[in-house]
Order: sequence, then C-alpha cells, then structure tokens
Amino acid sequence: MTFRLSVLLLAVFALDAAGQTAELRPLPIVLPKPLFEGTPEPTDVPNLEKARKSARPPFLAPAGVTNVALHKPVSGSDPDPLLGSLDMLTDGNKSGTDGASVEMKLGVQSVVIDLEARHTIYAILFWHYLKEARVYYDVVVQVADDPDFITNVRTLFSNDSDNTAGLGIGQDLHYVETAEGKLIDAKGVEARYVRLTSNGSNRAQPNHYVEVEVFGRPVE
Repeated sequence: MTFRLSVLLLAVFALDAAGQTAELRPLPIVLPKPLFEGTPEPTDVPNLEKARKSARPPFLAPAGVTNVALHKPVSGSDPDPLLGSLDMLTDGNKSGTDGASVEMKLGVQSVVIDLEARHTIYAILFWHYLKEARVYYDVVVQVADDPDFITNVRTLFSNDSDNTAGLGIGQDLHYVETAEGKLIDAKGVEARYVRLTSNGSNRAQPNHYVEVEVFGRPVE
C-alpha cells in the first residue's frame, strides 16, 4: 500500500522551470455537450490517428494554470468571416450549435490569439467543429513572440505533411473532431501569440472554429 501511494504522489509533483517542486493538477477543462453519437472514422483520410475507446486522460499542469486566452483579442487571415466573428474563438461559448461558431473562407486560413503578455503555456485546446465527425487538413499550431510570427516561432503541432500551408512539413497525424477537442501539449513554452492554421476539411472546404483555449500563466 505504501509503495502504491508513493507512485501516486510522484505522478502529481514535478520540477518547475526553476528546479523547484511544483504540484500538478488536472487542467480545469469543461467539455461541451456532444452533438453527435459515436466517432465514425472517415475512410478517405490518410494518416489518421486511431480513435480512443475511452475518455482522454486528465492533463496535469502546475496548480493555478487557467485558460489565459479567454476574451483575449483574435486576428486572422480572414478578418471578415462568412459566418460569425473572430472574437467568438475566445468568448467562452463552445457549444458548437448554430450561431456559436465561425466559418472562414476557403483555402489556407489562420487565426492569431494575442495573450497580451508572455505566458508559460502548458496546453492548447481547440474545437473546429462539433456537429459532425470531420477531419480538418493542414492543421498547424504555433507560438511566437510577435504577431507576424517572425521572432522565436515554435511549431507545437502540424499534420501538414506536404507543406501546403508553407509553414514546414509536419509529422503529426490527422484526427477526427469530437466534443473533446484537440489538446496539444505545449510543454511549458513561453510566448505571447498563438497561431492556428487550417485548410478546410474532408466534408467542407471552408475553415471553422468553435473555441480556442490556452492553458498557462503569466511569465513572472
């Protein structure tokens, strides 16, 4: 019993950037209500990750980490979306129902969230679409120190295997949109700006977003 308890305690403590012991807790993620049942796997999408048969395990991060993207300003390559407005990406409404998502134009499009200060980022969680099990193409998640993504650019996720978006060749797999969203481990990277890129889906050419959450805390 003592050994099992010790293993459990080790799982919720880690060293922070300063080498100090930090308590780890599950991120305060609140998932939207699923809008379809099951997770059908498209047969027309290559390099597709296998669907999980159980809920996503809790993501552990230092205590006090919150969604620092909430109500932060959003800009993008399509400033006048076909439906909705870019500020809806960080408004806290992730229901995914009619009127609660953004539809951008065709082709490669990107959105940039300004956290308004440098933050230590532990995870990025986002939803493109909730009403259907879609696969979005050329999904790239990056962080940087400037809004033009010139200084200190780091790519945290990319399934753009042929560099269609012009941001480099990615090695990550395609995935099916579900109510769990896509969670990216940011590994404590420090940045002010977060950029997400996509290029339509296997079901529709426009680009969609429901919500983007960035879990972190200000750099001290």
